[in-house]
Amino acid sequence: MSQSITLTVRYFASIREALGTGSEALSTQASTVGALRDELIARGGAAAEALAPGRAVRMALNQVMCDSAAPLRQGDEVAFFPPVTGG
Repeated sequence: MSQSITLTVRYFASIREALGTGSEALSTQASTVGALRDELIARGGAAAEALAPGRAVRMALNQVMCDSAAPLRQGDEVAFFPPVTGG
């Protein structure tokens, strides 16, 4: 059985607007960034829509860009944000 860890999760731009919050402290049993995203999607509602698998969402672990396989550890900071578009 996996151990529960506490993370800080930050949301930016349109994802922050959809969820109505910029960050939250979260207790999770997810072992990777992708598993954490799946856990957030499973909450339903705005999170399910903003983080849906078909959506382009960039992820960062401790302020470094990462992919869904990045391993999580106690105290990590995970950020979710839409791809930056030029303009």
